[in-house]
Amino acid sequence: MKLRYSPTSPYVRKVVVLAKEAKIDGKIELVTTSTTDPGLWGENPIGKVPTLVTDDGEVLFDSPVILEYLDSLHGGAKFIPPSGAERWKALKLEALADGILDAAVLRRGEVLRTANQSPEFLAKQGQVVNRCLDALEKDAASLDGPLTVGVITVGCALGYLDFRFAADAWRKNHPKLTAWYEAFSKRPSMASTVPPG
Repeated sequence: MKLRYSPTSPYVRKVVVLAKEAKIDGKIELVTTSTTDPGLWGENPIGKVPTLVTDDGEVLFDSPVILEYLDSLHGGAKFIPPSGAERWKALKLEALADGILDAAVLRRGEVLRTANQSPEFLAKQGQVVNRCLDALEKDAASLDGPLTVGVITVGCALGYLDFRFAADAWRKNHPKLTAWYEAFSKRPSMASTVPPG
């Protein structure tokens, strides 16, 4: 398999973390790719990473789709429970953490604009992040259950906030989430995928 990736993408990170946890990362060739690369556009019309090319030549994109595919390739406990309440809990948690990532990535893009930044847009995305963090804080105990795509995505979302928005000090009002993340971030799959810089 070939994974087009950027080492600073939180969406890529959750894919790589799951692959490491499933012990299938050795079957994946990592190909550093810029979103301006025409080779990426030829495989993925959205033009984003991660993009996975399977051994059969199938091209998969969007991290939830890639995560589900990778989860089908190993014989261990599934990171996406097959049915019932545990499945919906994992997927809801993934969606909540993806909400943090989506807002934070949009905010990062706006921060990088050299002219005509919108303070209102920045504030709105910051509010989305804070509401999601507050929801996670209320239910932080549930993060200690089985390792799922939701739990992995929460870890990667918090890591991205540390990476791009450390000055926001998200830990200040989220002590339970902070305690969970301090332990979770020490997992080898997380420690080995910290973004450079």
